[in-house]
Amino acid sequence: MFSKSRIVGALFAGLLLFGSTNSRLNAHDGDDHSDGKPNKDELTRVLIFSKTAWYRHPAIPELNSFLVQLGGKYGAQFDVSESPEDFSRLHLYQAVIFNSTTDIGNSLNEKQRKQLKDWYQAGGGIMALHAAAVHHNTWPWWTKLVGCDFNSDSDFVKAKLIVDPENKDHPSVKGYGPEFYYTADWTNHDKSVTGLPGVKVLLRIDETSYDPVRDYFKTRGGKPMGKDHPVSWIREYEGGRFFYTELGHEVKSLATKFGHQHLMEGLRWITKTKRFHRDPRKK
Repeated sequence: MFSKSRIVGALFAGLLLFGSTNSRLNAHDGDDHSDGKPNKDELTRVLIFSKTAWYRHPAIPELNSFLVQLGGKYGAQFDVSESPEDFSRLHLYQAVIFNSTTDIGNSLNEKQRKQLKDWYQAGGGIMALHAAAVHHNTWPWWTKLVGCDFNSDSDFVKAKLIVDPENKDHPSVKGYGPEFYYTADWTNHDKSVTGLPGVKVLLRIDETSYDPVRDYFKTRGGKPMGKDHPVSWIREYEGGRFFYTELGHEVKSLATKFGHQHLMEGLRWITKTKRFHRDPRKK
């Protein structure tokens, strides 16, 4: 059963989405950042984009609500949109979170793809959650940015994560090394991103700790990745910063202490901001 806060949050996200085609996006529940200029030192304004052109995860609306509420705890304004026309206002944002945006190439027209690419190459930050790395070969630039595509996935299970020792001090994973167990459903990619220019792997998964291919894919060509199975990485590429995590199939894979840190510190890294507008630990 949903809690009252989740019901309110889901309604809130729905209202945001409904209003996203207006002249101005609104998802504000904290301090006023309405002057339209992101703060260079603080994480203050982020766009969540969740339009899909292929398989749509049922949890997307709840995840949008979760992200809006999480951002609010840190004093950040998170706006929700499924209108690609809003990419004309990317200059208002420090980052864009792509929430399981399958087949992004068919969600955007040529003008919108150029708007996103130009904004990113001018120093923008992109965070890709879960299926934002799925079925995107309709846009070669995005394919190159992510570095891989989808092959198959697992059931929702606990598995052992391994923190890359070279990146153990990255704020999005700091304090969790060298390994820890975490529950989610895990994606098998068609290739590893290890060694790609600008890529630093944050987390890999130990495939001996769980069954990496669920039954549905075992008869459909699903393949595990083996020893080198990255599940989260960062990349500095073509002037911008990119962060990917396999987490995000549903809210419970992120609504944890680690999930909050992983997302918010990932956002702070891609935006190059020094701090959050509000410390959620302080009342």
